[in-house]
Amino acid sequence: MSSLRRSTRALIALFALGWTLVLAAADRDYGLAPVRIADDTWVLVGRSEDFSFANGGNIVNTAFIVTSAGVVVIDSGPSRSYGEQLKRAIARITDKPVSLVLNTHHHPDHFLGNQAFAIETLAALPATIKGIHSEGGSFNENMYRLAGDWMAGTEPVAPARQLAPGPLTMGNHRLDLIALDGHTEADLVIFDRSTGVLFAGDLVFNGRTPTTPHANLQRWQAALDQLAEAPFTTLVPGHGPLADNTKPIRQTRAWLAWLDRHLRQAAEDGLDMTEVLALPIPAEFRDLAVVDAEYRRSVGQLYPAYEQRALSAERRKP
Repeated sequence: MSSLRRSTRALIALFALGWTLVLAAADRDYGLAPVRIADDTWVLVGRSEDFSFANGGNIVNTAFIVTSAGVVVIDSGPSRSYGEQLKRAIARITDKPVSLVLNTHHHPDHFLGNQAFAIETLAALPATIKGIHSEGGSFNENMYRLAGDWMAGTEPVAPARQLAPGPLTMGNHRLDLIALDGHTEADLVIFDRSTGVLFAGDLVFNGRTPTTPHANLQRWQAALDQLAEAPFTTLVPGHGPLADNTKPIRQTRAWLAWLDRHLRQAAEDGLDMTEVLALPIPAEFRDLAVVDAEYRRSVGQLYPAYEQRALSAERRKP
């Protein structure tokens, strides 16, 4: 067989594979149903689960605000297909164009839907953009492993527009962009002063165990203390149900405070990681969704640093 014929067949096979993936994605319906929570404001609540082939990564809360200057989208979801379905869900509500897409941080379920939106509408804090550039490819590959066909055609797209904290007027809505950190290096919170809705991103989890791959637990708790003082009427967490009070903030902070104390004490006691994984989780947290899985992941992600600090402290003793 000539090399030209082999190359032609390979190209045909790749083309067929591409169309197979596109058609597979077309069959995947997230069933996105926007819920109106305030004037001009809709939220799409994800499942309190881990990423899976069954949910296609739809474990995140996304939202949009219809302003007189266009639609503001808050997080674009876990895949290109999600972003496209989100755009169609918005079109069922309004004929106004999407003017701004805010990525609250660089974790994959919050930005991998960016492809569905015009590049000039995408915006995030500078450290979030840097994180998407540096880790977006590996996040995307991992999501393919976790969610399969739902990810067909998805590629990471980083915003070009860098946000600065402060007021942002979008038509008839007055937004405060609040730059915090702790869950990641850069966590964007959006407070709509026109409606009292606080979009907290993944600084707040409600009824679900927080994730910690890039966490600084002390700074995260400080950020939560600041959010607890915000004069909101409705709280939209990154994961879990909405609330009209500070309970999700207090719940998230309680888990982080316990995890911090727990890992510090375990390191000071000289426990290895296997022993830490075998320790019990307090009863007050047993009802949190995916608590066992997230505890295991947090120990793997965070405990080595606690061990290192304990060893350094031991060496400094006279």
